[in-house]
Amino acid sequence: MKTLEKISTVALSAIIGFTLSSTHLLAAQPANVGTGMVDLTYAAENTVNSVVYIKVTMNSKTQTVEYQNPFFDDFFGQFFGEGNGGTQRRKVQTPKRQAAGSGVIISKDGYIVTNNHVVSEADEITVKLNDNREFKGRIIGLDKTTDLALIKIEGENLPAIPIGDSDKLKLGEWVLAVGNPFNLTSTVTAGIVSAKSRSLHANDIESFIQTDAAINQGNSGGALVNAKGELVGINAMLYSQTGSYSGYGFAIPTTIMNKVVEDIKKYGTVQRALLGISGLETSSYIDSEKEKNKDVDLGTTEGIYVADVSADGAAADAGIQKGDIILSVDGKVVNKMGQLQEEITKHRPGDVVSVSFMRDKKKMTKQVTLRNAQGTTTELKEADPNSLGIDLKPLTAQMKKELALDYGLLVTAIRDGKMKDAGITKGIIIMQVNDKKMNTKDDFEEIVKKTNLSSDRVLWIRAKTQSGINKSFTVDLEDAKKENSKK
Repeated sequence: MKTLEKISTVALSAIIGFTLSSTHLLAAQPANVGTGMVDLTYAAENTVNSVVYIKVTMNSKTQTVEYQNPFFDDFFGQFFGEGNGGTQRRKVQTPKRQAAGSGVIISKDGYIVTNNHVVSEADEITVKLNDNREFKGRIIGLDKTTDLALIKIEGENLPAIPIGDSDKLKLGEWVLAVGNPFNLTSTVTAGIVSAKSRSLHANDIESFIQTDAAINQGNSGGALVNAKGELVGINAMLYSQTGSYSGYGFAIPTTIMNKVVEDIKKYGTVQRALLGISGLETSSYIDSEKEKNKDVDLGTTEGIYVADVSADGAAADAGIQKGDIILSVDGKVVNKMGQLQEEITKHRPGDVVSVSFMRDKKKMTKQVTLRNAQGTTTELKEADPNSLGIDLKPLTAQMKKELALDYGLLVTAIRDGKMKDAGITKGIIIMQVNDKKMNTKDDFEEIVKKTNLSSDRVLWIRAKTQSGINKSFTVDLEDAKKENSKK
């Protein structure tokens, strides 16, 4: 469970965008309110069967770390007149670690939603159901931007939870947080919706549901459900100065979850639409100007003040300018950055949204065609490092000694493809890709996937021959993807 020690009350500018469509909603039994009190027993009893205990194992790994040798720096550095000369490298063996969290079964065939931070570093995943059955889990997709992950277990007729509409949640509505705090499995806590569309500046995209239902370490990835027993959020974070619950928890709404899950299943990666602006709440902008002794009369204190517009973005193309105040998207009022993010997150690049805004105290509406981070409306597919036509393995201890290297990946085989076209040959040692040192194959795969989703889909490779000659190469992933799509 992520913790947040201090919540900022001012939404600083962030590029807005991102995606979402919704999955169908499943029927759920209504809460019994005949006595005038909300009966949460149905929701609790059924939800615990849909919330799973996730145990992750991170295997021991060998890492090279840099450290400062104070004896060398203080004595030899001064003697030879070379300060900061004590930086040395050492191999360390990390211990095998285990951690735990929660997840929610969203389909009878075994798809489970959890948090990215629960499983992103896992070498092994074990999923335990409420009836004590255990399964091996595998990662289908990760989305660090929203802190969501989709994993899968192999089973049939599993107790999937009905998915509700988080947009329909109301302030003061009763909700349950279900998870496995402190390894106490199948724990249910109750509270109300304290706030919606909350931004905490912890993730790139966030529109948290805030609740006073107790959320603690181990609740990460668990369910936030309404009185009908419908999933309305994925528990992700708590507000704490101690590391334990102290009043408020935060959940990712199903409006965001649905789109992330659908995209991962269909495309292998999230299709993230961007509006192409940075901004902050209008009220916050006015307050900041007042602190500078400036009087501001924008004609409204609501909406999102546009602080900057990307020159090649969707908003600029539609005519939205710096200083405009965005009031609504597709008729949905947006007074918080979280609300604007959530509305844009429901869409994919290429979707057209209606944006109403105010300029010089006059209201106008534009149709905006959303774009991706590359400024296009084309579909992005996950880059498969194996499709680049190269096989790699870390340098052995003997090779490092012979070549006087501390890290690097040896090219053991090369096939037709962009890597070969760039001039890379068998036997070359890849040292860095986009300034990231290459110690393991995971390092290479991670940078390829990250670069594929960036605005500059080019791998800048620094390498060495085994004779010690420095080499450099460039590989365009865009071209590689186009070729792969033709096969």
